[in-house]
Amino acid sequence: MCRWVKGIFDEAIGSVFPNTEVQGCIVHQVRYSTKFVPWKDRKQFCADMREIYTALNEQAGLDSLNSFEQKWGTKYPYAIKSWRNNWARLCPMFKYPEEIRRIIYTTNPIEGFNRVIRKVTKTKGSFPTDDSVFKILYLIIMDSNETTGKARKDWTIILNQLTIYFGDRIVKHMGGSFSKNR
Repeated sequence: MCRWVKGIFDEAIGSVFPNTEVQGCIVHQVRYSTKFVPWKDRKQFCADMREIYTALNEQAGLDSLNSFEQKWGTKYPYAIKSWRNNWARLCPMFKYPEEIRRIIYTTNPIEGFNRVIRKVTKTKGSFPTDDSVFKILYLIIMDSNETTGKARKDWTIILNQLTIYFGDRIVKHMGGSFSKNR
């Protein structure tokens, strides 16, 4: 996605959801970076790159990026340039603990869900009413939950961390499962 589109996306999300932080996809960044690296260097390159996105905090990640650039920058400058250009979108995850990072570092689950929606809706010629669209989306979501919605073994830890960081924004969407008396 080009920088112009990313900027528009960030603005659009921010206008509807003002408290939103946009996290770039680490998996896509890694894939793009390795596009410039031949197979013989890829294993070491990826191991060194991993130090960047698994760092404890943003400063440690930036230090790792600097070390990464010193080692690989002359050989693969476009891979480093991409990390530098996208750093603002890649670094929001550093402020969260490991449990939250594991669920926000990639957009692949979202893309997979969108693929399921497209697969079902593209075979429909048209929808007679808005309600028919909502009904089919509801059925897609329910079917997706049955087939892929296995609970994460560490969900209670993740929910606890999300509640610490986002407080009322999480609690208000829990559908009454929280009570102030508990």
